[in-house]
Formats: sequence, C-alpha cells, structure tokens
Amino acid sequence: MDSWVRFSSQSHSKERVFRAAQYACMLLGYTLNKTKAAAELRRMVGDLETHLSLTRKLLRLGNSVETLEAAKRAIHLSDGVLRLCVTISHLNRAMYFVCDNLVWAGKTGLISKLDQQKWSQRSFRYYLFALILNLTRDAYELGLLLESEDRLKSPPSPAQRLPSPSSSAPSVTWLRRRLHQAGVVLYSNPPLLLDLLKNGCDVFIPLDRLGIYQTGSGFVGACGLVSSVLSILSVVHPWLKLKP
Repeated sequence: MDSWVRFSSQSHSKERVFRAAQYACMLLGYTLNKTKAAAELRRMVGDLETHLSLTRKLLRLGNSVETLEAAKRAIHLSDGVLRLCVTISHLNRAMYFVCDNLVWAGKTGLISKLDQQKWSQRSFRYYLFALILNLTRDAYELGLLLESEDRLKSPPSPAQRLPSPSSSAPSVTWLRRRLHQAGVVLYSNPPLLLDLLKNGCDVFIPLDRLGIYQTGSGFVGACGLVSSVLSILSVVHPWLKLKP
C-alpha cells in the first residue's frame, strides 16, 4: 500500500500510467484493424489514444528543467564513460521535452502556425539519440560486471581465452559461454536488466516514427506497453531503478 501511495503522488508516475494506456490503445487499434472490427469502435480507440497522448504531453510540461538538473548532477560522476553517456543522454532528453512541449502547444492551438510535423521529427531524433546513449551505458555496465566476474574466477587456459581461427567450434562454444555468463550477470542485477529491456523496447518507437526501421503500429504499441510497465515497476520499487 505504501508503494502505491508513493507511486500515485508522483507526476511522473501518472504520466507513465497514461503512457501505458496510450500504447495499449495503439496495440488494440492495430488488433481491431486486423480483425475488421466495427469502424465506430476503431474510431473510439483512435480518439482515446490521441487524448491520452495530449494528456501525457501536458504532464511533461517543465520536465526539461528537471532533466537539465539531472545532467548537471551527472557531470560530477567519477567514471568518465558513465559521465559522458548519462550527461549527454539527459541533455538530449531535455531537448526532446522542449520539442514535445512545442508540439503540444501546436496541437492545442496555443501556437497556431507551428510546423508540428517538423518539431515532432526533431523530438524523436533527440529521443533516439538519448536511447542510444542509454543502451551504450547499459552495455558498458554489463561489460564492467563481466570483467569483475572474470577476475573472481581462475584465469582461463590459452585455448579457452582465444578461439582457434581454424575452426568455428571453439568460437561457438566461447560465444555460448559468454552469452550464458551475461544472462547470469543480468539475472543477478535486476536494475540493469530492467533498464536494458526498457531501453531496448523504447528504441523501436523513434526508429519507426523517423522511418529508419518501420515495424508498424502493432509492434510499436507492444514495445511501448512493455517499456511502460517496466518503468512503472521501477517507480513502485525504487531499488529496481538503475543508478546513477
């Protein structure tokens, strides 16, 4: 109960609930189109998705300032790679929120002559770059954990350390062993696993919107819904949030 009270008192939490509902509507709309459901029902779901999107944009007003403050804190991280990835990611998210706020103002009529398509594309470009940096940070932290685990084990024999170039079998064995090790490390570090899954799902959204890798509304809706649920989990259980 305490977790739910804490969750419901945060504006970010409400935005994530609306985000989950929006992408659920997108996925539902795709399913209804595939099943040739009634046009009125499809229209209602589409209108609901639009309203949820506008509500999310309203809840995100002012988030750019908070994200800039997070970037200022990240500058002081001792690890150079983390400092670079986290700081630039926050700066890109801040620009994403600025563009997103302008799109909201255009949709609501506050800025009547705004080129909504241009600013929407800009926002997704900033969003994509932030996600790429987040995934780079996740891969870096996973690499650090794998190195730490390797140091705890006895050093491998030369045959195990380097795959033989004359045969693919040692390479396949080494890759399987490494993937298994990565799976074990991620399983024992839920915050990193959660962040990696969330960013991995989210990255398909701007890729589709920018036309770089189009997957369709059904796949985008499913990815957005999964990442939203994972975000909600990290708010309900703060220990699941990757730090810093």
